[in-house]
Amino acid sequence: MAGELAAPGAGRRRGWQAAVVRYVIGAAVGLLAVGLLLPKRSDLAAAWHQLGTADPGWVVIAIGAESLSLLTFAWLQQRVLRLSGARMSLPGLFALSLANDAIANTVPGEPAVSSAYRYRYYRRRGASGASAGWTIFTILIAQAIGMSLVLLLGVVVALAGSTSAAGAGVTVLGLLIVAAAGAVLIRRDLVLRLAGAMVRLVRKVTGHPRGSIGDRIDATLARMREIPLSGRATAGTVAVATAVWGLDFLCLLCGFRAVHAAIPWHGVLLAYGVAQVAGSFPLVPGGLGVVEGSLAVVLAFYGAGRVQAVSAAIAFRMVNFWLAIAVGWVTVALIAQHLRRIRPPDHDPGDLCTLERS
Repeated sequence: MAGELAAPGAGRRRGWQAAVVRYVIGAAVGLLAVGLLLPKRSDLAAAWHQLGTADPGWVVIAIGAESLSLLTFAWLQQRVLRLSGARMSLPGLFALSLANDAIANTVPGEPAVSSAYRYRYYRRRGASGASAGWTIFTILIAQAIGMSLVLLLGVVVALAGSTSAAGAGVTVLGLLIVAAAGAVLIRRDLVLRLAGAMVRLVRKVTGHPRGSIGDRIDATLARMREIPLSGRATAGTVAVATAVWGLDFLCLLCGFRAVHAAIPWHGVLLAYGVAQVAGSFPLVPGGLGVVEGSLAVVLAFYGAGRVQAVSAAIAFRMVNFWLAIAVGWVTVALIAQHLRRIRPPDHDPGDLCTLERS
């Protein structure tokens, strides 16, 4: 990694250019969706006016809901770290959640970049390499299961009263996805064994990663397999991960109230789930434009007024995205300043942090 950090300026410029292109694409997608929903200039003016008359009380509640979502994510990290034998304070992990959210919303390469940031933070706070890697792996799967449950519930609510075969098929498919994700979390040892085998295969074919780097990766994966996770702990982890999404969804509902818009209850949860899934594709960091556009389109499809759908979606993203970025990057700077005063822990043979010095 040291070689990457010392890359020529041209390489960094290409990286920034690619990031700018992605943001432009995302913004274009959002503008296209808004243009399709609000083809008249008077509609755009109405949406802007509705945003300008937002209820400050509901805006504060929306901020509170998003803050609770990030606090719950901090609690999720604390729980999973404790299961692996590491202990960290909730305030510190809350600050990490704020910083992680800003990185995830702005830096291309998700979820690898924010996961690497959390890994380094865990290591600097005393967690072993295996514990840090296992925590990130477990949380990623738990979040996927939580979003699958939210999306499945949204489908069930949207199809309530429908007897069509298509509706039943979508519900069954959603159940299968949730079951498969749960099986991955329960039998994570098999997934980790597969990851270790792939590392060894790639190393044999390509010669990379070279030397002791590959040995450290393999050692860390082996140690991660040894960390237990009971059925009760699995259920609790998934429940907390689902609550993180639920509180973020509450922020969306507050966005509706803030702009004085009626909530299309039969479709709003599905719209939220679809927007989150669409925004998770590595097209634009944070799903900029993609989330707003897909959210507004699905909300309008399920009966929300076009102006109200756009206003509510933008109000939600002003808290969920833009405010999170502003607060998060300040937190990144504060964490960096704090960690400079902490002596890094001694490296164990399976520590992936030593890759940075290789």
